[in-house]
Amino acid sequence: MREEFLYYIWENRLTDKDLKTTEGEAVDVVATGYRNTDSGPDFLEAKIQIGDKLWAGHVEIHVKASDWNRHGHQTDKAYQNIVLHVVYENDTKVNEIPTLELKGHFDESLFAQYQKLIASKTWIPCEKSIGQVPIFTRLSWLDRMAVERLESKSENVTKILKSNQFDWEDALYKLLMRYFGLKVNNEAFEYLANILPFKTLLKHADNLLQVEAMLMGCAGFLEVDFTEEYPLLLKREFAVMRAKFNLLTMSAERWKFMRMRPSNFPTIRLAQMAQLIHKNGCLFSKIKAAKDTAEVKALFDVAASGYWETHWRFEKREGMPQCDSPTRSQLKHLGDATADLLLINAVVPLLFCYGKLHKDESVCETAMQFLEETEAEDNAIIRHFAACGITAENAMQTQALLHLYSYFCKRKRCLECRIGNVLLK
Repeated sequence: MREEFLYYIWENRLTDKDLKTTEGEAVDVVATGYRNTDSGPDFLEAKIQIGDKLWAGHVEIHVKASDWNRHGHQTDKAYQNIVLHVVYENDTKVNEIPTLELKGHFDESLFAQYQKLIASKTWIPCEKSIGQVPIFTRLSWLDRMAVERLESKSENVTKILKSNQFDWEDALYKLLMRYFGLKVNNEAFEYLANILPFKTLLKHADNLLQVEAMLMGCAGFLEVDFTEEYPLLLKREFAVMRAKFNLLTMSAERWKFMRMRPSNFPTIRLAQMAQLIHKNGCLFSKIKAAKDTAEVKALFDVAASGYWETHWRFEKREGMPQCDSPTRSQLKHLGDATADLLLINAVVPLLFCYGKLHKDESVCETAMQFLEETEAEDNAIIRHFAACGITAENAMQTQALLHLYSYFCKRKRCLECRIGNVLLK
């Protein structure tokens, strides 16, 4: 027997009606209380009728009654207001606290079904049966998962805001920088965002060359001898900016280029970021005013400066890296897929957090709307769910599925999952 299964039985009132304490007094559960996931009793503010008295207080649940002493509750003041000790097996008497033994008072086949579910070696415990769950149940649970994921992300956004005196423009800059780096370079981009403040870039946002020089220079890409005119120009500009703002630089060795598509090279991404800042300045204020994702994505419609039409890295031309001869020109545009990635992981969480902190439900609804208007993500987890018969229609549903997998399926929290509940019953 597992405690989490007993929580499930108690919370969902799956016992029979003929309940009595170990002393023979009738028990009527008026209110089970609410589940406490922090330290302290398992269920708080319960109401239990024992005999002719109605008790209000907390409920503690154990597999065996002896777990009370084994867990040290007898000396913990947090457990002084326990009105009922619920156990599967009453193997010892615990002080004067009324004890309810559940053994024999619920359908034991439920536990067998639960054990079978969590013992499954498939990708997720319910892989073979999730498709049988009614679509309304699935969709309503995914709606909740989407909100939980946004609330979780907004907690991380709040940490950034607390560290920068609630500068929303700077917070967006830091979030965008993280996701510009994808998984391979996200730490390097985050570090760069921390040593090169957005306010510094904003002061020269009207000058693309200076913005790009600061980004490339602080990234460590200008610490070499160049022969081409454009990188030499960037290097000279950076020398001026470095002296003016006392800028720090990072080692170019921190950036990764191996096994990456050239369009995702950090040099290209930084050049695109320079254009984004040059074009929009205070971007978050414009995002707040946007009515739909089309307006937001129009803000991200930028391309790297002209030098990068024939280069992926400094002084390494496209197609023939070490050759100085002209090659084909290609505009390094920030693509739709990248714009969607930034919208899902940076724009929407920040917008949702803004709505939560300012108690503006309409802003939170706009953030959710943006997710619904964005195409479904394509990754291994989403493809696995599709193979199980769960196909996502938009980014809100893919975000919900990612949260479901990470926080429920992967951890086998089937008893806390509405889909798992349906399958158990």
